[in-house]
Amino acid sequence: METIISRLHLTHLRNSEYSIFVNQLVEIFANFDPELLHLKKAFDKLTAMLPNLAKIKAQELNNALSKSLRDTAAERAILFTAIVRIVKAMRNLSMPAIAPHVPVLKRFLDLHGRDIAKTNYNSATSRIISLLADYDIKTDVKTSAEALNLAILFEELRIVNTKFADLFLQRNEEEAAVEKVDSHAIRREINKVLSAFFDAIEFCSSEFDELDYVTPANKLNELIGYYKMQLKARTTRSRTGKVKNKEIEVM
Repeated sequence: METIISRLHLTHLRNSEYSIFVNQLVEIFANFDPELLHLKKAFDKLTAMLPNLAKIKAQELNNALSKSLRDTAAERAILFTAIVRIVKAMRNLSMPAIAPHVPVLKRFLDLHGRDIAKTNYNSATSRIISLLADYDIKTDVKTSAEALNLAILFEELRIVNTKFADLFLQRNEEEAAVEKVDSHAIRREINKVLSAFFDAIEFCSSEFDELDYVTPANKLNELIGYYKMQLKARTTRSRTGKVKNKEIEVM
C-alpha cells in the first residue's frame, strides 16, 4: 500500500522555523529503522545536511542579536533626543521655578553636542559615557535636571547605553566566531534532499507491502500538518492586518 507524505511550502518557513522543522523531522524518523525500511541511504543524505543547517541557525541567532542592537540604539537615540527637545521647549516658558535651570542644561548639552543621536554606534556610546561622567560630577547640572524632571531620563540613558555597549561587544565576539554562509543556497540543497527522502518513502511503501511505512508517515505528516497550520494562520493574520490598514486609510 503506497503511503503519501504531505508536502509543505518550505520556502515560506523562516530560517529559524526551517531549522527546527528539519531537525524535528530527522528526530522523528530516527525512532524507526531506516535500514529495515530500505531508506538508510536517503535518510543518511538528509542527516548529512544537519551541520550546514546548524550554520544557518548560528547565523540567524547572530542576526537576532544585531536586531536587538539596532533596537537598543534606537531607544538610546530617542532618550537623548527627548532630553534635547524638552530643554529646548522649556526655553520658551516663563515659569520662575524652572527659568534658572534651563540655561544650565542648555550649556551642558551644547558642550557635549546635540548631534550625539546621529553619530555612529561607537561614537555615540563614547560620547554618552563622557556626558554622563560629566553629569555625575556637576552638581548644578544634576540639580537642574531634577528641577526639570529630566533626571529619570538621564538615568535611563545610562542604563540603555550600558546595555548597548554590552550587546555591541557580544555581537562582535559572536560575529567573529560565526561562519558566514549562503542560507538560501543551503536551504535549496536541503530541500532537494528532503524531496528525494519523501519520494523514497512513497516509492518503498509501494514496493514493500510487508513493511510498516504508515506509522512513520503518519508521524511525519502530523509534523508537516502543524507547520501548514502555522503558515495558514500567519497568512490570515497578514491579510487581516492589510485590510485593517486600508480601512484606517479610508476613514
